Amino acid sequence: MINLTDVLTHFGENRKQYFNAVSPPVIQSSNFVFDTVQEFRDAVGDELSHHIYTRGNNPTVEILRKKMAALESAEDALVTSSGAAAIAASVMSQVKAGDHVICVNKPYSWTYKLLSNLLSKFGVEVTYVDATSVVEMRAAIQPNTSVLYLECPNSLTFEISDLRACSALAKDNGLISIIDNSHCSPIFQRPIEMGIDIVVHSATKYLNGHSDVVVGVIASSKEIINQIFVNEYMTLGINISPHDANLVIRGLRTLELRMNRSDETAHKVVSFLKSHDKIEKVIFPLDPDFSQYELAKTQMTGCGGLITIVLEVQDKPAVLRFIDAINNFLMAVSWGGYESLMIPSIIFHDMPGIPDSPIPWTYVRLYIGLEDADYLIEDLEQALDKM
Repeated sequence: MINLTDVLTHFGENRKQYFNAVSPPVIQSSNFVFDTVQEFRDAVGDELSHHIYTRGNNPTVEILRKKMAALESAEDALVTSSGAAAIAASVMSQVKAGDHVICVNKPYSWTYKLLSNLLSKFGVEVTYVDATSVVEMRAAIQPNTSVLYLECPNSLTFEISDLRACSALAKDNGLISIIDNSHCSPIFQRPIEMGIDIVVHSATKYLNGHSDVVVGVIASSKEIINQIFVNEYMTLGINISPHDANLVIRGLRTLELRMNRSDETAHKVVSFLKSHDKIEKVIFPLDPDFSQYELAKTQMTGCGGLITIVLEVQDKPAVLRFIDAINNFLMAVSWGGYESLMIPSIIFHDMPGIPDSPIPWTYVRLYIGLEDADYLIEDLEQALDKM
C-alpha cells in the first residue's frame, strides 16, 4: 500500500543531489554531456534510465515520472505533452494495421477521433460498447482484437465499468486493457491494483490542479513503458518541458487536499440539486441514487468534483437563461483546477456544419472546484430561479 503523504511530498526527490533544496530544481537543459565513450554508449542503450536529451528523459521530468508510477501502483510512468498524447501513444503502442479495438460508448472526443478517424486510416477497426456490460464487451471480441479501452467513470454521463471483470476478460482473451483514470485520479481509484494494464491521465486536470499546464501521464509495467518510450514517445516527440514538470510536481503537493475538498463540496451540491424541482436528474457516481452506486463503491474511494445535471425544461431558451444567469461557475472546457466550471451540452447543438452531440441539450456538466459550498449553491439556486 502506498503512503500518499510520502509520494506527494518526498518520493523521487533526492535533495542531496541539488544543494538540499526543498523544491526540486528545473533542469532547463536540452542536452547532457558524457566523459567517456563507454558512458555515452551505456546511456544510448538505456535512455529511459539516463539523461542524454530532454526529448527523452530529463531529471526534473524523471521526478514526476517516479511519483506518478508510485501513485498508480505501477512499475514506471511516462509524462506526455497532453492527455490526448498519452491516450494516442498508449493505444498506438498496442495496435497494428488490421487490428480491432473495443472501446466504451461516448468516450472523450479526442479518443473517439483517434479511434474512428486517425487509426481507421491504417486499417484499425473499432467497436463501441456499453461501458456497463462485460457481456457486450465479450461479444464484441474478434480474432484480431488487441485492445479493450475504458473510461471509468465514462465521460459526461459517468457509466461505471467493472474494472476487475474487465481486467479478467482482457487477460483471458489476450487483450491489453487501457483506462483513462482522469475522473478519479489515483487518489480515488487505482486501476492497476484491479488488474488493468495501462492507465492514462489528462494530468492537466486534477494532477496539476492549477489550470496552467497541459500534460498527460501513462503508467504501466516497465516492459510496456519502455516499449512506448522507444517507439511512440521518442518518435513523436511528445515530452513536456522541465518547467512544466516542475509545476505539476508543485500541484501534486496538494492533490489529496484538493481532491477531498472537491469531493466533499460536490456531495453538498448534489444534495441541493436533487431537491430542486427544476432538476430532472443528477448524475454523480457516489450518490446512492446512481444506478451503479454499489459497484462504484467497490472501486472508487471518492468521486471528485464532476456532476452532470439534467434540467427540467421544455425548450432551449430556458437552458440559455440558466447558463446566462450563472456567475460563479466559469464556462470552459477541462476541469480539475481550483475554479468551478460548467460546460453545457447545448453548446454542441445547432452548430452549422457540425453534427449535434449525442448528449442531449438539457445536460450540463458542472465541475466543483475549491470554492465554498454555499457560495456555489446560492449561485445555482438563483440561476435555476431565472430559468
